[in-house]
Amino acid sequence: MDSELISIRTGSRPAVRDITAEAGRFVAGRGNGLLHVFVPHATAGVAVIETGAGSDDDLLTALDAVLPTDDRWQHRHGSPGHGRDHVLPAFVAPYATLPVLAGRLALGTWQSICLVDPNGDNTERKVRFSFLAG
Repeated sequence: MDSELISIRTGSRPAVRDITAEAGRFVAGRGNGLLHVFVPHATAGVAVIETGAGSDDDLLTALDAVLPTDDRWQHRHGSPGHGRDHVLPAFVAPYATLPVLAGRLALGTWQSICLVDPNGDNTERKVRFSFLAG
């Protein structure tokens, strides 16, 4: 298995960052296998969604509706409502596994691999790509 850890700047506001290009560069020329994408953070996740047509913003809106940033959370360090960020990985898993065929990601036409980061307290995130040849 080959593995690489990259850094992604997400900024100080909730963000959905498309990391498909980075993943594509990692698997380029590797043949057939599986790409595992993992975010080693307690307050971020990985989603395979359409981007650029508003779905990324819709995802953040949906997360706000399901997990509001208010004072209901018992986990209280960080910015107001930060406890909800620690619940996020139960809704948006911190990993995804994707097929790779002939050194290319086998995604659907409109699918992108995205880092989902609702936590503005951390402006940079790590993402681990791991390739298992098949």
